Amino acid sequence: MQNQVTPGTEPHQIIVVDDLLPEDIAMLQALYSRDPRSVLTHLDRIKEAGAGKFMGQYYVGYGHKSIGDCGTTTLFIEQVSMLGAKAIQHWPLYSGQESSTRYLDFSNRKILDPIGTFGSGEIHTLWMNLYHKALKVLVPHLVEQYPITKDEDASEKTRAEYKKAINAKAFDIARSFLPAGMTTMASWHTNLRQANDHIKVMRHHPLSEMRKIAGEMLEALRVKYPNSFSHTTYPEDEAYLSMARGMIEYNDFDKSVSGPSCSAHFKQNVLDKYGPLLQMRPPKSELPHELRKAGDIDFIFELDFGSWRDLQRQRSMTYLMPLLTLHHGFEPWYLEQLPEKFRELAKDEIDIISSAIRKLDCDEPTRQYYIAMGFRVACDISCNLPSAVYIAELRSKQDVHPTLRPVAGWIAGSLREYIPGIKLYEDKGPDKWSIRRGAQDITKK
Repeated sequence: MQNQVTPGTEPHQIIVVDDLLPEDIAMLQALYSRDPRSVLTHLDRIKEAGAGKFMGQYYVGYGHKSIGDCGTTTLFIEQVSMLGAKAIQHWPLYSGQESSTRYLDFSNRKILDPIGTFGSGEIHTLWMNLYHKALKVLVPHLVEQYPITKDEDASEKTRAEYKKAINAKAFDIARSFLPAGMTTMASWHTNLRQANDHIKVMRHHPLSEMRKIAGEMLEALRVKYPNSFSHTTYPEDEAYLSMARGMIEYNDFDKSVSGPSCSAHFKQNVLDKYGPLLQMRPPKSELPHELRKAGDIDFIFELDFGSWRDLQRQRSMTYLMPLLTLHHGFEPWYLEQLPEKFRELAKDEIDIISSAIRKLDCDEPTRQYYIAMGFRVACDISCNLPSAVYIAELRSKQDVHPTLRPVAGWIAGSLREYIPGIKLYEDKGPDKWSIRRGAQDITKK
């Protein structure tokens, strides 16, 4: 007769282990599937055998890819272009961070110039001259528009926050002149399985920069975790991946986009069944993830590339990576924020630089390195119901970039149209100035 325990009468054994190497952690969890003894016993086995032999025999050799889900690592990719950072982040399970063009001065950062001619380099120089000039005129212009109050001027701390807030507002506007070839810093926190799966795809990216980075990341991981990254490649699989990236990687349907559109594919029986969850949800509560079963809603719209970079962080949505072109024009909001005299100069400069970009002898993916982030791209996204609600609310907040907030409002309005009575808590207020933006920093205590 088996020993029986009345539920709730015996304490559960909860053991936290977070001080082992990724392969050791993966091995430790995998042992549960073959040996039901306590993890404390398995910890002794790790000390005796080490993870390398185990991972080589079971994870790679035996095909247990799920074991790789149990060990995590973090890659830091430096001096990668804005385009390269987006490619690294183009993964449903991506976790990581990137240098913020909304909070940092990019004046002295390097720019990737894959063409490497005098003409291509001159385009980058012209954009950066415009960026420098914009910051120079914007800071005093914004100080005049948003003067510090007596209360804010009362302490050194608030004066510092005010200065940071002014600078952040200036960066919000001037970032539109940064070319997509501008380099940034990005991190990628991932498990061992996802690292291999995503790098395998990135090795076939249309951009040579990304193919090079993918190879470098794979080599670095092989050195660090040789037993977890010794996978065999197959010619048929490689050919298929290459074909897939060529067809999918950059969405160039943009010339057919003439305005925002959406279409919903919701299941009415599911909406009816869970109506109370949609209509009685309180603020700050998220819809249960099971309501993904309710269906999807598709959105097609234009958005400047700078704000697309922010929206792309919503991993719950499915999207096609847009191709950055000159076709949709420069987002007017950025120009409207400039002092009037400088606005006309900026327009003329944009026209001159755009003409030079059109003359570049290169393919369209490469041309992106020379186009500024203020130019709009055609976005094509699909969201399940919880994802659409989350994006509508999160991206409507006051600290979100002003060119992205209207998109979030439109998503919320579309949801109300398709699902009458749904409770949404998007911020409908106009953009407001706040010194609190200057407090959104990482500082030493």
